[in-house]
Amino acid sequence: MIRVRAWDNADCASMCRRMQAIAFDLDNTLASSRQPMKPDMAARFTELTRLLPVAVVTGGRHGLVVSQVLDVLGPDADLDNLHLMPTSGTRYYRWHDGAWRLEYAYDLSDGDFAAAVASLERRARELGLWEDHVWGERIENRGSQITFSALGQGAPEEAKRAWDPDDERKRRLAAAVAADLPQLKVRPGGYTSIDVSLPGMDKSYAVRRLAESLGIEPADIVFVGDRMTPGGNDYPAAQAGAEAISVTGPADTVRLLDALLPLLRERPAGNAE
Repeated sequence: MIRVRAWDNADCASMCRRMQAIAFDLDNTLASSRQPMKPDMAARFTELTRLLPVAVVTGGRHGLVVSQVLDVLGPDADLDNLHLMPTSGTRYYRWHDGAWRLEYAYDLSDGDFAAAVASLERRARELGLWEDHVWGERIENRGSQITFSALGQGAPEEAKRAWDPDDERKRRLAAAVAADLPQLKVRPGGYTSIDVSLPGMDKSYAVRRLAESLGIEPADIVFVGDRMTPGGNDYPAAQAGAEAISVTGPADTVRLLDALLPLLRERPAGNAE
C-alpha cells in the first residue's frame, strides 16, 4: 500500500531511526517557485548535509538548482553528501574533486524534441490553453526534458496557483500530448506545466537511482514534496517505495526540519535501523 503522510502527522522519531537519506522537491517545497531558498531554510538545509545524504529532485533545470540551492548554502555545507537530480531525475550531479560532475543524462533526440514541441503547441491551442499573455519562455528545452509552461517560465506564483487549481487543465493537455507521443513520457509537472521525457524518467526513477548510488533501499529514503497526491509530480517517489511526506510549502518544510534536526543530531553517525 502506498502511504503519504502530512508533515505534521509524521512520526519523526521513528522516521529518524530508519532513514538513511532524505530527498526534497524544490519549487514550493524548499523554496518558492524559481526563487532562492530563504535564509532560514538555507541554514537548516546546510546543517542537514552534515548529518546524512541529501538529494534535490526537481523538474527544473540544473541552473535553477544552482541559483535556488547551491548559491545560498552555508560555507560549511558538506557537498559530498549532496545529490542533485534536476529535470525529474533525468540528470544526476555529484561533487567530486572540487567540482560538480554529471553522473548521467538521458537527453531527447532532435526528432523527439521537434515532435514534442509541435504537439504541445497544437494541443494547447486546440484546448484553449495557449494563453495570449505569458511571462517568459513557454516551451523550454532542458536537454533531457521538455517543459511546457502555460503562463511562461517567469509567471508569478499567485498566477500559477490560480491557473489550474484542480489540475484538470494539465491532465487534459498531458493526455492529448501523450496520444501524439507514444514513445515518450508525458506527465503534469508543476502548477502550470507539462513535462516530456524518455519513458520511465520521473521521480520514481530518481529515487531508485539514488538508492542504488548509496547502496540502500528506496524505503530507506524520506521524500518530501508538495505534490504528493496521485497524479502529482512528487507521487512517483512514493510509488518507488520512499517514505513520502507531504508539505504545502516551504514554511511546512522548515517546521518539519525543526522537528527532525534535533533527533538527527543525537543519532550516532551512520546509524539507522
